[in-house]
Amino acid sequence: MSTKQNALFGEPETQHAPLASRLRPSSLEDFVGQEHILGPEAPLAMAISAGNLHSFLLWGPPGVGKTTLARLCAGTAQAQFYPISAVLAGVKEIREVIEAARIGLSQGLRTVLFVDEVHRFNKAQQDAFLPHVEDGTLTFIGATTENPSFEVNAALLSRVRVYRLRGLEQRHIVTILKRALASELPQLQVEPEILETLATHADGDARRALGQLEIAADLARVDDGQKIIDQTVLEELGQGSLRRFDKGGDAFYDQISALHKSVRGSDPDASLYWFVRMLDGGCDPLYIARRVVRMASEDIGNADPRALEIALNAWQIQERLGSPEGELTLAQAIIYLACAAKSNAVYKAFNETKRLVSTQGSLEVPNHLRNAPSSLMREQGFGKGYRYAHDEPEGYAADEQYFPDGMTPTQLYQPTERGLEGRISEKLKHLRTLDRLARDKANR
Repeated sequence: MSTKQNALFGEPETQHAPLASRLRPSSLEDFVGQEHILGPEAPLAMAISAGNLHSFLLWGPPGVGKTTLARLCAGTAQAQFYPISAVLAGVKEIREVIEAARIGLSQGLRTVLFVDEVHRFNKAQQDAFLPHVEDGTLTFIGATTENPSFEVNAALLSRVRVYRLRGLEQRHIVTILKRALASELPQLQVEPEILETLATHADGDARRALGQLEIAADLARVDDGQKIIDQTVLEELGQGSLRRFDKGGDAFYDQISALHKSVRGSDPDASLYWFVRMLDGGCDPLYIARRVVRMASEDIGNADPRALEIALNAWQIQERLGSPEGELTLAQAIIYLACAAKSNAVYKAFNETKRLVSTQGSLEVPNHLRNAPSSLMREQGFGKGYRYAHDEPEGYAADEQYFPDGMTPTQLYQPTERGLEGRISEKLKHLRTLDRLARDKANR
């Protein structure tokens, strides 16, 4: 099966095309991975096999088959396939595709517009093809590495189905590499463990794996007329850190979320794992340090106030020592926070207070709580009736009113019984008992 393709937009496959392009599957049976959406009963697989076109969005990391799936969908439906890149194309190219789609429609041909990196299009560019998707002039297939909830217009998102693709497993990539060796590089000799290493370093990206294999083929040593890729070749290849961590992208926020939730869940091992994953991906340790301080307040709070001090100290040490020396201190802080008693009482109280303030308006400070440094202010009653807590029994002015006049006192901070906060809870219960006794006495 093949798809018609305008030379202006097309990427004709030649013998000089990259290995990943030459190895692109021509049928769904040859596609490797994504079993969760391409299984026998999966909607996308059934649609592709039946040649039923519908607009959809493919969301997933690089090199997992988004473009290939789009081509397969167009091919089985015998539709014109126009791929464009949102990085390079604009409204002009979209209009040209729309015109071609209209001509094709008059001839009984359907058209697929494939937009790679669709999140790079602005609202006007996305809106340019939306009406033509609605009226059936063309079928839209988009590909994005970013969360479409934030990067794709709501109007477009509501008209397409979203399929989320996953990073390929190591076994998937090994299978793809073996196919490449069998069909495109039969002269190469590669041991299984070398393929496993290439697959590991690809980090779920088949295109990266094939690119590395292609380079390795150029570097292969020759022994008795046989080209061999061995460990020495891999070292020359320079396999470095290739883990997915796109600062500002999904991987970035997913991993910091995993770190935060692991600390909140009191799992020091998982917390340490995500911390190192982020460092390995190139994350700025100072960014992590700032987030660790947030964790100390949001998820530990007064259950263990030392957590905040430790987090701040780790931040300061990272600033003073830099990497890699300071990173050990951050690891220490993260492990401490993960093991510490947990409470989000301060976090909840703060958010509830913000909500309360936003709905109450600018209530006046009661006169008895105001300072009176001048005679005029004293004449106005400022400070009159204020009870100095230190002069009261137990250093507490029982049943004193500190909220604005007319506002019902509200318990916003509700401490847990965990860690130090348990002692705080006991103290506050005792003080409320004193308040009640003072009210009872005043009402007799």
